[in-house]
Amino acid sequence: MQTLKLVAVSAGLSSPSSTRLLADRLVQAARYRLAEQEYAVEAEVVELRDLAVDIAKNFVTGFPSEALQEAIDKVTGADGVIAVTPVFTASYSGLFKSFFDLIDPAALTGTPVLLGATGGTARHSLVLDHALRPLFAYLRAQTAPTAVYAASEDWGTGGDEYTEGLPHRITRAGEEFAGLVATTANSRPRPEEELVPFEKQLADLRLD
Repeated sequence: MQTLKLVAVSAGLSSPSSTRLLADRLVQAARYRLAEQEYAVEAEVVELRDLAVDIAKNFVTGFPSEALQEAIDKVTGADGVIAVTPVFTASYSGLFKSFFDLIDPAALTGTPVLLGATGGTARHSLVLDHALRPLFAYLRAQTAPTAVYAASEDWGTGGDEYTEGLPHRITRAGEEFAGLVATTANSRPRPEEELVPFEKQLADLRLD
């Protein structure tokens, strides 16, 4: 059974936070879909609030702490990333942006990413498309078609005849993201499938 690594990045500032709750729900939805496809899943959550001082020091010194480097390595080494931020002033939080500013622009190329955001009002839901998608497009990641925004009133409601409730959006986003992760993982060459240098192929053809 193939094992896939998912890493969720939560930029919530409080503990507990709705941002972390949304991240956990998205991880759960993706894990469920991947398990249906007979994948084993290892999932971790990176809490940026615990790294806030380290992130600030990195900008001043140019060197990450051990904990910050470990978090960066987890994100860049994942088969799929779930990125969730609270909305501040109609955009992602400064802490969220600062963390991704420290990641090499090429490190997430082709990596499936599921976007999420939380806020006090549904008016901020456009942050998913006008702020988060451009950020990860710059990083050349593959963003799942459905991103999930959760306003305060979304928690505990299943929606109505005109709108899909938060649980439905989470399930759909998790399914799409799981499909991206599985497809990307299967397209990577396995060690036994790696290209053999032409010189070695010629050498293998020589007769004793």
